[in-house]
Amino acid sequence: MPSGNPFSWRFVAPLYMGSTLNPINSSMIATALVPIAMFLHISAAQTTILVTVLYLASSIAQPTAGKLAEEFGPRRVFLAGILLVLIGGLLGGFGRDMAMLVISRVLIGVGTSTAYPSAMLLIRRRAESVGMSKPPGNVLGALQIAGVVTAAVGLPIGGVLVDAWGWRTTFFVNIPFALIAFVMAALWIPKDAPVQGKITLREVSSRIDVPGIIGFALTITSLMVFLFSLPKPDWLALGLAVLFGVVLTVWELKVARPFIDVRLLATNLALTRTYTRFALLTLCIYTVLYGVTEWIGAARGTSSLGAGLLILPMSVVSALVVGPISKRNLVLAPLIASAVSCIVASVGVLFLTTSTPIIWILLITCIFGITMGTMVSGNQIALYTQVAADQIGTASGLFRTFGYIGSIASSALIGIAFHKKVSDAGMHHVAVVMIAVSALALLMILTDRRLRGVTRREKATS
Repeated sequence: MPSGNPFSWRFVAPLYMGSTLNPINSSMIATALVPIAMFLHISAAQTTILVTVLYLASSIAQPTAGKLAEEFGPRRVFLAGILLVLIGGLLGGFGRDMAMLVISRVLIGVGTSTAYPSAMLLIRRRAESVGMSKPPGNVLGALQIAGVVTAAVGLPIGGVLVDAWGWRTTFFVNIPFALIAFVMAALWIPKDAPVQGKITLREVSSRIDVPGIIGFALTITSLMVFLFSLPKPDWLALGLAVLFGVVLTVWELKVARPFIDVRLLATNLALTRTYTRFALLTLCIYTVLYGVTEWIGAARGTSSLGAGLLILPMSVVSALVVGPISKRNLVLAPLIASAVSCIVASVGVLFLTTSTPIIWILLITCIFGITMGTMVSGNQIALYTQVAADQIGTASGLFRTFGYIGSIASSALIGIAFHKKVSDAGMHHVAVVMIAVSALALLMILTDRRLRGVTRREKATS
């Protein structure tokens, strides 16, 4: 253990860089869909599979990576993930058909998903090794800025890259960042302890619960197929999601080392509520990132780059908000602020029209920046304190999975509202749903006694 600061810049730098890759890749591709469609001579609607497969791969890979990190070491998992990103960037950059691009996005989704759960496990272990009784707020805050807040940065970055050098750069840009992150991690993150026991295929399958991972993948895939089928619901997909979910639950209750600890979710209701809050408010945030951006571009005739730049202040504000909240390890007050600001901003969206001055759109997105910053920091601190150290990897990955469910639900909402035409009326319908969702989140927060208990403990120890 190094003397001095246990969270030196060398230790945290590769974790932060690795954690930026997933959210940036999630949003950056949006600016490249039309050029890719033109290159492949297909419709733009067909290229949206490149968005979907990354969501799907990431939602499954996040908790899987966390489980692997807990069992075999976070450094090993982190480095393996970065190599997958490198391969995915090369494959997509040189891609000649949709199959190559889809495989590339799957590799990028899986690879980038290893960073956040591995980082959370590394940080938790480092904090406990030096006897820290409180969460390292500054480190967790910076990790959230890298891991969630940067999603909004992907839109203008993608716009600049596509306008300057073409759609392939949205894949190639992963290569230098992956190489830098890999070298930094290999040099500066301490090596994992030797793996206990024999590394046989049967042992690996038992330790990470491969049947549980498969069941989880089938459940999430079916649920996403249903969400993306809206406004024409695929009831078969929903039925399969329920069926696979029931089978998964029964299996996880039987095995000794479950992939998803169902008993934990049933008994640790505070953790379950944290996941639900995060999914609800993420739905609103991603509706702004994609719905408002689409409305700005289609209804107002703004370019993709211009629309991305209008959303960029949202990311800046959220980054400014995360720091002071995480530094003080606050939970309840930020969560209340996240829901209230989301209601206020959603009401603002309700009155947007094509003639609304740009300054008012910027003001609304900045308020959503407050929502994003308070949401991610409050919920992450809550998560950190609600699970044991040996569960933080899988729990953190599942936390991100719930975020992806929220983002996919937002895509379904946008698809329903703009099914026939991108219009002011459709945007107003979206706003009504966002108001209802954020009001539900506020109700959950205000009625959560465990959150009030956290606040009392904060005051007692401050």
